[in-house]
Amino acid sequence: MGKIALLVSREEMIHQAHNILQEKKFEIQEMRVIHTENTVMEARRSIADGATIIIARGLQASIIKQYTDTPVVEIVLTAQEMALLVMRAKQIAGKEKPVVAVVGFRNMFCDMAYFDELYNIELKTYFADQGAELPVAVRKAISDGADVVIGGDTAVSIATEAGVPSLFLSMTEDSMRQAFSTAENMEYAMNVEKKTAAQLETLLDYSYSGVIRLDGSGIITAVNPLMEDMIGKTEAELKGQNIRKAAPMIGEEAWNRVFQEGEDYSLFFEWNQTPIFAVLAPVLYESRVDGAIVTCHKMKKKTVTPEKSRSSQKRDISRVLPPLVQFEDILQKSKAMQECIRKANLYALSEHPVVLIGEPGTEKRMLAESIHNSSVRAQGPFLDVPCEGLSGEEQKNMIFGNRGAVLQVQGGTLLLRDVEELTAANQYRLYQLIRFRVCHGADIGSLRKVDVRVMVTIGCPLSELMEEGKISPDLYYLLSGLELFVPPLRERKEDLLEKIEDTLHDCCEHYSRYHVLTKGAMEILLNYPWKGNLFQIESFCERLILMAGKRSIDEIAVRKLLEELYPERSVGQENKTKQGTGLQEAMQQETVQSLPDEAVKIKELLHKFSGSREKTAQALGISKATLWRHMKKYGIAGEKRLQ
Repeated sequence: MGKIALLVSREEMIHQAHNILQEKKFEIQEMRVIHTENTVMEARRSIADGATIIIARGLQASIIKQYTDTPVVEIVLTAQEMALLVMRAKQIAGKEKPVVAVVGFRNMFCDMAYFDELYNIELKTYFADQGAELPVAVRKAISDGADVVIGGDTAVSIATEAGVPSLFLSMTEDSMRQAFSTAENMEYAMNVEKKTAAQLETLLDYSYSGVIRLDGSGIITAVNPLMEDMIGKTEAELKGQNIRKAAPMIGEEAWNRVFQEGEDYSLFFEWNQTPIFAVLAPVLYESRVDGAIVTCHKMKKKTVTPEKSRSSQKRDISRVLPPLVQFEDILQKSKAMQECIRKANLYALSEHPVVLIGEPGTEKRMLAESIHNSSVRAQGPFLDVPCEGLSGEEQKNMIFGNRGAVLQVQGGTLLLRDVEELTAANQYRLYQLIRFRVCHGADIGSLRKVDVRVMVTIGCPLSELMEEGKISPDLYYLLSGLELFVPPLRERKEDLLEKIEDTLHDCCEHYSRYHVLTKGAMEILLNYPWKGNLFQIESFCERLILMAGKRSIDEIAVRKLLEELYPERSVGQENKTKQGTGLQEAMQQETVQSLPDEAVKIKELLHKFSGSREKTAQALGISKATLWRHMKKYGIAGEKRLQ
């Protein structure tokens, strides 16, 4: 428990305190009369003796607050006490509306704003900040024509010498009792805070997770021992730093989600070469973010166990390219891609298969490599294998054979591109690989235990592939879960702009050419759909720079090359498709009014084409994957197809 000390300038105030303590409502452990010139010394003496709160008045209270860090409760004259003094002053003056001057320190008085009207006086206040200013304030009050001066010893003495009636600022027990009550409430709150802090410190010290506590500005205020061990840094090194400086891996998106929107955020990153899964949770106080707690879990790195036959496979494994791509290498200025990468970061924590859905040329492979490099398998091999264009026998040998991809990526990750192209027999082999971690070799009867994580890429949703019979139900339900839709560049304008600018710059550097695009030319490129995404942009820009005859490339040159390379979809046709055509049948009026224009068009076309997503996507000029994404976004169910 804390100790409350009462330090005052007059003996009668000690007597008042004794009378109050007889009521046994308060506990004041120390009471002393001190001289103002010794205030700092006496206050420090009380603090050394264990005082956690000091009660004082006027100048003495101000001095203690200025020169110590101990909380001070000021004795403030109540409105009732001031009213009694004002009424006595009015009697002494003997006037109907006397001028009453109040001299002292501002922290001694209650609000007296309406005293003039209440007591029919002219009240003038003369407040001083320091003791040396009091004589000046008193003389000013006298020169202003005060009929009565109310103040302390200095004010009464000077007023008496000047022949002006005066009253000492005496107080009743009310203000003292109020100060005692405030001090005890403050002590209770401090004790609760100390207990809470002690409990939190114990929780941090004995937590099985690494924990960092942040204030409302993101400054680190505490780090538990487990967190220190996890990252090899002490609390003293981290305390006082902004979390974004100490851990730059916690980017702007995480910061905004936690400190601006008041939502939790989870991510996976490496700190001092330690893989960490972190959850940032805001501390909300009265609907505002007052800080945050960062809880961290150390992830284990996957180690590749050498097998007895490893040496015999050395030549084959050497052909597996080491994965180099990290999440930061991917274009991600757009919010859509930031959210995609956030999910991918979380998927890196799992051992389950990941399904990457996207158009040709999107960053499906880069994301797969980044997930691998951020996972516990980062030290293992990574290999991607195409499924399209191979016979069933070729698929079996290349993927599941004795010298196939599965056996070459032990302890690592296998990416199968266009997995829907696998034959039924090979889909079953893939099912066995994922479900039971076994590999069928040359024949269905030969089994071998393997440790491989599988990722696959597809061009449209898994559900649609199953409906069309391209994926077996068993494989569908096994793969569905960690699906990651990679948005096309046309839906990521910030990333599209960066990609075009970077590609043009690289081409100019490579060929020692110096070309610039006009504003109109850039607008055409930004509005073009780029169905081939990254690949198409790279090929187009290469041709554009090689064929450019002038330093400035305008919209005419861009439009001409687009029409030459992609004649089936000219720029004019793209704009027409973008606006939507052939929307013949209207939906019910209330449905139309409640949905965005884009959603209305989708519903109308699905109805028109009897639920055919392929025809609907063609009419809208988008891919089936993008159509599926928009349907999911607006909650549009697929129309039942006519039999």
